[in-house]
Amino acid sequence: MEPEIISRETIKPSSPTPPHLRIHSLSLFDQRSPRVYVPFVYFYPKRDSDIYSPSVITDKSNQLKNSLSKTLSRYYPFAGRVRDRVSIDCNDEGVVLLEARIKCLLSEIIENPKAETLNLLFADDLQWKDSNLSSLLAVQISYFDCGGMAISVCISHKIGDGVTMVKFINDWATMTRNPSGELSPEFNAASMFPQGDLPIMPEFLLEEGNCFSKRFVFDGSKIAALKAMVADKVQNPTRVEVVTALLCKCAISASISNSGSPNPTLFIQALNLRNRMVPPLPENTMGNMASFFPVSTMGESKIELHDLVGQMKESMAQYCNTYVKKFRGEEWLSIYREFLKESRKLFIGGNQVLYTCSSWCRFPLYESDFGWGKPIWVTTASIVLKNTVLMMDTRSGDGIEVSVNLEEQDMAVFERDAELLGFASFNPSALEL
Repeated sequence: MEPEIISRETIKPSSPTPPHLRIHSLSLFDQRSPRVYVPFVYFYPKRDSDIYSPSVITDKSNQLKNSLSKTLSRYYPFAGRVRDRVSIDCNDEGVVLLEARIKCLLSEIIENPKAETLNLLFADDLQWKDSNLSSLLAVQISYFDCGGMAISVCISHKIGDGVTMVKFINDWATMTRNPSGELSPEFNAASMFPQGDLPIMPEFLLEEGNCFSKRFVFDGSKIAALKAMVADKVQNPTRVEVVTALLCKCAISASISNSGSPNPTLFIQALNLRNRMVPPLPENTMGNMASFFPVSTMGESKIELHDLVGQMKESMAQYCNTYVKKFRGEEWLSIYREFLKESRKLFIGGNQVLYTCSSWCRFPLYESDFGWGKPIWVTTASIVLKNTVLMMDTRSGDGIEVSVNLEEQDMAVFERDAELLGFASFNPSALEL
């Protein structure tokens, strides 16, 4: 089922970037971010009231292109090119937009999600690839035989975190519905957090390896049961904490099963800094306003779920109280320098097993209405980065969809873990979410 590419265009901002905004400085957080395209894909079924015809497709296509052009005029770094390790040339060269026809029904894809099929919906197979290529943003609009459509976006991590990416997509949707609307992204992170005498930050290096990615879904009732299991030992456990802890526990168990002995592990969890700084940053602060906090084990053979949840809470609170709440103060540079010094101590090398986890939960993924209703499913391409977990809300809002990538031998054990499968469904239909 190969897509038929209908058109390929470069969409440029509707108005030129002013000269004083031509060079966009990357913040310290941007500098540390990896160079990968982060992929999102949104599915929109044909509504009963919609007429499906070539002219309707053309009309939607023109709406999307025009509104994208207007949106890029406010998100001007997105239409530029990487200039060097610390800046983007906002030269209005534009972004890639492909249109494709997919010879199947939308329901065939979402009822039986397959990684190889989802990959067809992304422009130029860019998902999770190195984004230091050309366009910082690539879009593909795919039309299905039933009249439904998918809109996929690959955005360079260098210009934003998950909050930035979802905000951009929702603003694009808003501009499509209301072409005279006002957008208010702020690209001022580098000035708020000056580099001073700190060196240029090294990028996080993401390892791929011989890995397999699998999709699991935790529905709301199962998550409630997980929370109840630890509630008598941990105060107010969150959905993300209990699901993350279970995934971590099962991944460690799989690693022990294959290695024959427990190794030290480091579980790195991404954290949105905006609402944790004092004073908090507005959600329209664009760029990578994210960092991480660690949870480590020193090779214990038996790990209790409530212990992991408790460690997550304690580690996040310590990180926020020690560093994040002080980032906006006068001692910003010394505080960040101390954070860098301490973070280096976490990576002990040797047999240490490293896992990373990012959560898009509570992001308004399902609010992106381009004028023909909210999406029936929002997902991502299979993770290719070694020992990585990515989580997002289900459409109902109380469940969590998870993409897990582990080394081949560990995944073979992980996906059969009885405790995991007692709470998670393996790759269910997206219509059940």
